[in-house]
Amino acid sequence: MVQNNIQLISPGTFEAEKHYYPKVINAQIHPLISYFFNMSKVSLIKRYCHLNPQVKKEKLLEILTYQPAKLRWAGADLFYATTDTGRRKMVVLETNSCPSGQKSMPLRTEDDELGGYRFLLEKIFCPLLKNKRLPNGKLAVIYDKNYMEASGYASALSELENEEVLLVSSYKNDPEPLIRFTDGILEVRYNSTWQPIRAAFRYITQTPWNRIPIHTKTLIFNPILACLAGGRNKMVAAKAYDIYNSELEGSGLSIVTPETIYDVSKEEIPLWVTRFGGHAVVKIPYSNAGQGVFTITNEQELDHFMSQDYDYNQFIVQSLIGNSEWSSHTKSGKLYHIGTIPNKKGNIFVADLRMMLISTKDGFRSTALYARKAAAPLKDTLEENSNSWEMLGTNLSIKLGKNDWDSETSRLLMMDCRDFNQLGIGIDDLIEGFVQTILAIIAIDKMAMRLVTKSGKFRLSLFKSLNNDQKLLDELIL
Repeated sequence: MVQNNIQLISPGTFEAEKHYYPKVINAQIHPLISYFFNMSKVSLIKRYCHLNPQVKKEKLLEILTYQPAKLRWAGADLFYATTDTGRRKMVVLETNSCPSGQKSMPLRTEDDELGGYRFLLEKIFCPLLKNKRLPNGKLAVIYDKNYMEASGYASALSELENEEVLLVSSYKNDPEPLIRFTDGILEVRYNSTWQPIRAAFRYITQTPWNRIPIHTKTLIFNPILACLAGGRNKMVAAKAYDIYNSELEGSGLSIVTPETIYDVSKEEIPLWVTRFGGHAVVKIPYSNAGQGVFTITNEQELDHFMSQDYDYNQFIVQSLIGNSEWSSHTKSGKLYHIGTIPNKKGNIFVADLRMMLISTKDGFRSTALYARKAAAPLKDTLEENSNSWEMLGTNLSIKLGKNDWDSETSRLLMMDCRDFNQLGIGIDDLIEGFVQTILAIIAIDKMAMRLVTKSGKFRLSLFKSLNNDQKLLDELIL
């Protein structure tokens, strides 16, 4: 088990070897990725509308320059899939507030080792520190996993602001917590005294609402409201996507997701699996890092899922994207994985794409991009006892213990000159993924704003109507 940890980070202490995966250190960014990152909005809009003439340029510009109120930094996990008729799609699996990405991303320019850490902090977090209404106190980075990246943000922030930054662990159900909130102000226990914090960069991802209040005087980036509205809540995210898609009707744009059934009790799950032709994905709505996701392709996998006990009462069930021979049957037909370019053995692997974006004063910008492939190749036919997760699960995180994590970096596909070519995607796929990620972020941000009154009070009754899971409600700090 990982022990509580707190460090005081000083300016000038950033070391690339500590904050990037070893394989990233000497990687060269792929020219196509560099070109994509530097595309102007004019070029992007022109290209997208040329390929999608039903989309109006004015509407796309409005979306690209949308200014989120709550979810200013997010990442979407995307599958690149195709229909039976060969129409390629970028499919949004989920959207994460406080996502990982920097440690997996080759430097945009070789002379700036702070890389994406600098880009994100300079463009969006540091400007927020100029708010004169912030309480007095230090700066902090608070985290519960991904120490490599959290410490990178702390070191980069210390460098940019030229002041010491507290790097503090905070775990779920911690018996001796290092953080607390007093009258809305975050305090950190350092050298046996509680230090007030004026602003905190948050990398707490595991049910963060059970440690951080919805309303705080300390600037929390991203705020907990963004998590409850869909950034760490797949149940509400699915509803946010549906609501925003209804707003987008007639625009030629929509968020593409697997067909999703929400508010599902455990007892109902076998019925919905049958509805999807025996192939489905079941998700615990509040888990992340690959935890709480179950691919169901046979009776053994369904029986195993049903035999377990879970912390929450409600689930979501989604159509499964598999091979052309064994994907879910949905109202709109089948989607199946395009996968990687076949290797020397002729094997194709499922891969996803993580796009991490921030909202700047000039609109959305990409700050990191990487891909992950599954552990086992995608089979044309399923055997009776096939382990579908090995073929379909792409997340790299491995949970070793209660608060202890590792990562299978051998399955990481970077945006460098070697790995990127394995993905078989081009500039138009990247543009489509960029637009899909923005649409998903906007949907969640709009939901976050619906969950508060004009005076900023949390609308608990509305949240209950959207997500009436008592075990979740009991965790909230109102």
